Amino acid sequence: MKKIRPTSGKVRQALFNILYDVSGTRFLDLFAGTGEIGITALKKGADFVVFVEKDRKRAEDIKKKASKYSQNFKVVAADAVRFLRNYKKEPFDVIFADPPYDYKDYDKVIQFAFEKLGDGGVFILEHRNDKHFDAEEEREYGDTILSFWRK
Repeated sequence: MKKIRPTSGKVRQALFNILYDVSGTRFLDLFAGTGEIGITALKKGADFVVFVEKDRKRAEDIKKKASKYSQNFKVVAADAVRFLRNYKKEPFDVIFADPPYDYKDYDKVIQFAFEKLGDGGVFILEHRNDKHFDAEEEREYGDTILSFWRK
């Protein structure tokens, strides 16, 4: 199992302060890791959260943790790009992606995630501050950047 790098509490708090109100949203947590971002969305009233985590053990752990807060979620043990490429259901209001910092397919994640947003939706990519993408907005927190695209 690869070492995970959970989103720091400071960045998580900033993210949800920026999003302000996720109640009633369909929320997608890509590269879910510990699941803390999606679980926070559930706690803050998201209608439905989909967690995508490639590692099956982590996906099972997310399922156990999330079920303490809601039954309005699904955990998918899959590669994030493959999930996005094949997803044909209802669009998401919020998509959050936190790939490993050495990830190679950022462009595919950005492209496919944006395609899966509903009108008025927002895609947030967490990444190291040595990378920059053509985002509408960037917020920097130490060595971490949150990049935002709105549809």
